[in-house]
Amino acid sequence: MGAVDARLRERCVRPPTAVGKLSAMLVEARGHLIDAGVLGRALDAVTGAGGSYHVVSFDIGRTREESSHVVLEVRASGKQALDCILENLGALGFSQPQAEDVALTSVRRAGVAPEGFYSTTNLPTRVRVAGRWRAVDRQRMDAVIVIDGKRAHCVKLRDLERGQRVVMGHGGVQVTPDTKEREASDFAFMSSDVSSERRVEEQARFLARRWREVKRRGGRVVVVSGPVVVHTGQADKFARLVERGYVDAVLAGNALAVHDVEAAVYGTSLGVSQTSGRPVLHGHMNHMRAINFVRSCGNLRGAVRKGRLKSGIMHALVANDVPFSLAGSIRDDGPLPDTEMDLIAAQSDYARLLAGAELVVVLGTMLHGIGVGNMLPASVTLVCVDINPAVASKLSDRGSSHTIPIVTDVGLFVASLAQQLRARVGAAKE
Repeated sequence: MGAVDARLRERCVRPPTAVGKLSAMLVEARGHLIDAGVLGRALDAVTGAGGSYHVVSFDIGRTREESSHVVLEVRASGKQALDCILENLGALGFSQPQAEDVALTSVRRAGVAPEGFYSTTNLPTRVRVAGRWRAVDRQRMDAVIVIDGKRAHCVKLRDLERGQRVVMGHGGVQVTPDTKEREASDFAFMSSDVSSERRVEEQARFLARRWREVKRRGGRVVVVSGPVVVHTGQADKFARLVERGYVDAVLAGNALAVHDVEAAVYGTSLGVSQTSGRPVLHGHMNHMRAINFVRSCGNLRGAVRKGRLKSGIMHALVANDVPFSLAGSIRDDGPLPDTEMDLIAAQSDYARLLAGAELVVVLGTMLHGIGVGNMLPASVTLVCVDINPAVASKLSDRGSSHTIPIVTDVGLFVASLAQQLRARVGAAKE
């Protein structure tokens, strides 16, 4: 089974550590527990919190397709310590095997959950209500599970309404372990620093194949982009992806649209010529001129429909009726009339456009990438392209363990990706 599997098996037979007066609980998990690294992380979560474990049973899948099943007895010094461990294990897909219904408590004050509520992960979750297991809809992390008749669904704290019944504690909750690490292993060559153009093309080819697969079955692809796509002179390549039908929505900030318009109208980005790569005289003013240009047209759609904005990413989005959402921040110049400066409204709009997405591609934006990662269920393939390895790491550290990192120059990558996706969606197979 290999060195890693042997190490896990050795750890599994270790007897529980003796610790004072113990509280104990049985937990179980099913799935690709070894090759997805779930079991190792679970055992570390137990011992790292000062607890101990005993393997009650462990049925290992004999092939890559077969799942494994493990039952652990977890012990800790007191109920509070045990609850902490159970919460960490729940995030990894472990649940209590006892067939008990969830405990429910009604919301007494709008926007405030009862103390002790169950806080969700981004993993597929089921809850047992009236003796039946029900899948939780609108799965996302850091939410509350509301039971409404026969329906169980995730609701953000701020959206809770008085009288709604919410799930309490961990009893009657089942979480499916994350197996995205198996998928990420296929991208293993992408996780290290990349310097050669050949390697960039290899990465783009792999993502392009996945992208085409999603589109061929009618799936949705959402792109989350920072202004680096424009700064590196690749706005036209991005626009081609939109025109060819590969993009179903774009999520970004004020800067992407501002510099895209600056490049389309004035030929600069951050005051640097898109053709010569050199700063132009008074070029530092061009992004403000771009904002004024859009405001004079009413908004971005007005600029396109009046024939004044004739190229670029925003032109392609409007001309092809592809929805977009621009979320504002405290540092934004202008902002553009299209930029949503109400944070809660912007979050809701992002969530609306992400609904039903199968593939989400983040291009050079840590701020918006992390925000989007927190909104997605683990079943969505999330690809993060950035020259800085820490960006993908931050996504993973914040709970988006399903992130697939591609560490490379965003400009080179977009150019290569556009070349790989040169045919229109629905055209003859390449």
